[in-house]
Formats: sequence, C-alpha cells, structure tokens
Amino acid sequence: MIDSFEKIDVEVYKTPDEGARAVAQEIADLIRAKQANNEKCVLGLATGSTPLKLYEYLIQMHKEEDLSFKNVVTFNLDEYYPLEKEAEQSYWNFMHVRLFNHIDIDPDNIHLPKGEWPKDKIRQHCEEYEKAIDDAGGIDLQILGIGNNGHIGFNEPGSSIHARTRLVVLENSTRVANLKDFPNLSKVPRMAISMGISTIMRSKRVVLLAWGHKAPIVARAVEGTVTEQVPASILQQHPDCTFVIDESAAAELTRFKSPWLTGEVDWNDQLIRKAVVNLSLKLKKPLLNLTDNDYIENGLGDLLTEKGEAYDINLLVYYMMRDTITGWPGGKPGAEYPRHPERPEPFPKTSIIFSPHPDDDIISMGGTFTRLVEQGHNVHVAYQTSGNIAVTDEFVTRYLDFAVGFDELSGTDSSHSREIMQDAQKYLSGKQKDESDTPVIREIKGLIRRTEARATAKYVGLKEDQIHFMNLPFYETGLIEKKPMGEEDIAITMKLLREIKPQQIFCAGDLADPHGTHKVCLDIIFESIKRIKEQGDEWLKDCWVWMYKGAWQEWDITEIEMAVPMSPGQVRHKRYGIFIHQSQKDSVPFQGSDSREFWQRAEERNANTANLYSELGLTKYAAMEAFVRWKF
Repeated sequence: MIDSFEKIDVEVYKTPDEGARAVAQEIADLIRAKQANNEKCVLGLATGSTPLKLYEYLIQMHKEEDLSFKNVVTFNLDEYYPLEKEAEQSYWNFMHVRLFNHIDIDPDNIHLPKGEWPKDKIRQHCEEYEKAIDDAGGIDLQILGIGNNGHIGFNEPGSSIHARTRLVVLENSTRVANLKDFPNLSKVPRMAISMGISTIMRSKRVVLLAWGHKAPIVARAVEGTVTEQVPASILQQHPDCTFVIDESAAAELTRFKSPWLTGEVDWNDQLIRKAVVNLSLKLKKPLLNLTDNDYIENGLGDLLTEKGEAYDINLLVYYMMRDTITGWPGGKPGAEYPRHPERPEPFPKTSIIFSPHPDDDIISMGGTFTRLVEQGHNVHVAYQTSGNIAVTDEFVTRYLDFAVGFDELSGTDSSHSREIMQDAQKYLSGKQKDESDTPVIREIKGLIRRTEARATAKYVGLKEDQIHFMNLPFYETGLIEKKPMGEEDIAITMKLLREIKPQQIFCAGDLADPHGTHKVCLDIIFESIKRIKEQGDEWLKDCWVWMYKGAWQEWDITEIEMAVPMSPGQVRHKRYGIFIHQSQKDSVPFQGSDSREFWQRAEERNANTANLYSELGLTKYAAMEAFVRWKF
C-alpha cells in the first residue's frame, strides 16, 4: 500500500554515504553506456552540501576505476547573482573545487549560469543557456537537492511550472539557510540565476537527493498534492523521477511514521510505543485516556486484535515513557529499578562529555552535566574543536585591548601584547570579505573560546585536570568548509578515551548541524570506539554511550531513552552557564536558520520536551534534556 501514499519513487538508504554511492554508480553506468555508443552524456548538476559525497564517489571512480568524463557535458542548476566566479561562495568555484578539477572533463563542456553578467543582459544569457541545453540534446540525468521550503534549484515557492532559466529573488528563509557559507546575512546575495521548473521537467531522468533534517518537506513533496507552493511536488508529474534519501529524511513518510497504515507490521515494543504516543499527542488525550474507538478510528485496529484492549496497551506504553525519566543520569546507587535508563553500579562512574564546539556541552546537556557532578561522578569534558571561526573580529580587538590594559595595570611589560594587537588591527582593517584569518588571529579566537569553555566547566564544578581541549585537526582550516575525518583526529580521540577509561560517554548525535561539524565529531568518536573494541580493551565492555542533540533540534519523543528533568532553578543555572560564552551572544556568525540566541533555543527545546511528557499524562516538569543510547 506504500504506492497509495508515495506518488514518486523513493529509495531509502541507511546512510547518506550509501545513497550517494548508489547514485554515483548509476551516473557511472550511464556515462559508460553513452561512451559505448559514442554519445555525449549530459548531466544536470547541483551544489550545496547534499551532493558532496556523490561528487567524492565520482572522483574516486575516475581515479580507481578509470571512469572517464571526456564525453560528459554538464549544466549546473543555478548561481548566485551578482557574484564573481572567483568568489569562495560561487557555485563556479564550488563545482571546480569539488568535482571538475579532479576529473578529465573537457572545460568547454562545463556550463554554469554566470553571476557576473550585467543585469540588462541576463535575459539574453538565460536564453542562451536554454539553447545550449537543447543543442546538447537535453539533460539525460538531472541531480537535485531540496530546500526546507521545497525549492528545487532556486525555484522558490510560487514559481511557475512553466518557468525557464531566469533571474530570481531568493526568499529570506533560503538566504538564512545558506548563511553558513557567508560571514553574515547581509553578504548573502538576494538574487540568483536558476534553471526553471520547466527546464528541470524536460530532463529525461531526475534524481533528487535528501539527507538528515529534510524529512518534513520530503514527505510533503512525495505524498502531498502537487502545488507550486512546494515546487518539488511538481516532480510527481515527471515520468522518470526518483528520490534517493537516507533514513532520517524518510522519517515523515507514512511507511516509516505510521507503517501500520501501509500494511501488516510486526508489533514490537518500539513500534507500539511509537504508534500509541503519536495517537495520544494527535488526539490531545493522555495515554491512559485512550479508548478502543480511538485506536480503531485511527488505523490501529490491528494492534487491538493482536495485543488486547486499549486499557492494557495504554498501561504498557505509559510505563515505557515513565521509565525513561530519571533525575539520576549516572544511575542511582543501590536502587533496584530494572527498567531504569542507567545502571546503578558502578558508582560513582567516570563520565566524559564530548562537546563538538566549546559550548555544546552546556547548551545541549547543561542540566545533566550539573547533575552528574553534583551526584559525585568523576566527570570529564572534552572540547573536540577550537570553535574559532564562530568568533567575530570585533571580539579579537576587544580581548587584545584587555590584554594590553591588563599588562599596564599589573605593571608588566605590555610591548609584546601591544605589538600583537597592532598587527591584528592592521590585518583586520584590511581584511577582504572572502579572506580567511591568519594563524595568529585563529589562535586568538580559539583562545577566546577556550577561556569561555574553561570558565563554564569550572562553573559546573570541574577541576582543571577534568577539562580537555582536543583541537581536532579536521576543523583547523580557517574556513567554514572543514576537512573530512582523518587518522590524527581518531588517534587523539582514542588516546583520550584510553586515558580516562569512562563508564559513560556523552556525545552529540545531532546530524542536522548546519556546519556538519557535529557529524564529523560523532563519526570520529564512533570510529575510535570501533577500533578500541577491535583491539580488545577490557574497560570498553563496561561503557555506555549516550547521544544528545545539539542546539538545532531535539530527539523525537518516541525515540528518547533517558529524559533528565530540570526545575526552574536548574534551568536558570544552565542559562547562566550559557551566558559565560560571551563571544556567542547577541551576534554570532554562521548560526544557521534560527536567529534566536543559543540559550533561548535550548530553553524552548527543553521546555517543549517536558510539555510533551506532560501531554501524555506524566509528571509536569519545567524542562527536560533527552538522550538516546548508542549500542556498539
């Protein structure tokens, strides 16, 4: 019955990596088939973070499998306007750095809209772009991503199905979503040149990629009605279109969100919990108030048939949710709670909190962090990256000015500090918009983040030897774009884990981080644990891994395995800890699509989690921090 909901073919892969590999193989097969017939292969290409893995696999196939691109002609979807092609943020630069410079494609076969054309010639340029596509025989395979508002290319909601390549005005939400590539919102172009929906629909085949947090808009595009307000939904009318997505992006599709509506299911505890909790929240009725009729009228009659009356099922799910709540995140000593999220022994535990940026620990699990310390556990915090790119230039001059003033106040020689300040001021005053910081400026920015992180850790109650700054090398590019996980990153992490030998590891399981830093940090931890396990370290057998979400979102309530409640006083204590990170208050570069400060986001997330538990009929708390266990 899946086809009755999904109006576009959807292929779901466990990870983005697996999905990208499959699409790369399809492209390689198409290129080789065209080569065998002495034909050109015309590809439509996309930019952004979504197709990065795809391009990495194509480069790998070129180098290791002799995949040639000499017969390939490419047309890119879009380009910012106005923007010179040499700019770091230009899609011309993106495509050459990420793909074209690494393969044997003929430069004459590469086509991108030009962000440098005079405005009065844009229409002519767009007509020529359309003609070039037609002259090439049309696009054989078009790669797309999807925006949170459903845009494909830069065809924003409301774009006509008949639109061709043209100059478009970008929605503010799109500009904010692309803020990660620019120093601040004012630098994000307000316009772009984009292929139109009509141009995309003329492609012989379309493959749309979507990973991670795109689940809501993927579901609307695949299962909703065709509407120009969700441009991607128009792809339902394409004769050969496939969405290739990962499990996270598939989460809102009916076959995953409510699989009992698409056919028979195996009613295990996790699925029962998901179905009944969602029913309770949908009907705005506490768990224990749900009736047989509620189940029957909402497609859950089979659950009653298999598991009995609503009363018994309600109690089962109520106890499941109740047993995730604990004020003892390290386990309660001497307690005999077989369904408690954590083990009572050993006590106290040695715990380590991995923080991707120097403030994720307090933002994402500040209440739990404090509880662990107050309850006597040996808590360590490890700041995985320096976080230096998230410090404004103004903060550098402010802190240098303080250093010079402090030297003068204390009667010490301030000449060295003054020299550093003068050099920094001179550099920053002439810094170009796309220019990366010097190593000295990056080190100063990293020092600012370290002092704030150290102060926060001590505010929670840690001593100096419990605070670790890892400065993982993958992050230290001086640019928004980071390197992939490397062997040195893994070696640093394995060394720290072996030194501490924790019984608890807390790490950021947030895959929707707009920078991608959280994802790389998590992969490094997982790979380090995998290698330590393979090498037979005994201490790892007694270690549990708990994942928290970062500043961008929270775990779905049906996934939560440990919920740590907070009182109003504990919420305030956490807020003041976040305030210590002064460089991250008020105006922060690269803060993503949410303009609120981090403490505001954290409090709203934590309060919302507590409210959901309350709506289910459980105890009402001021806030809750949520965790999911990773079983390795």
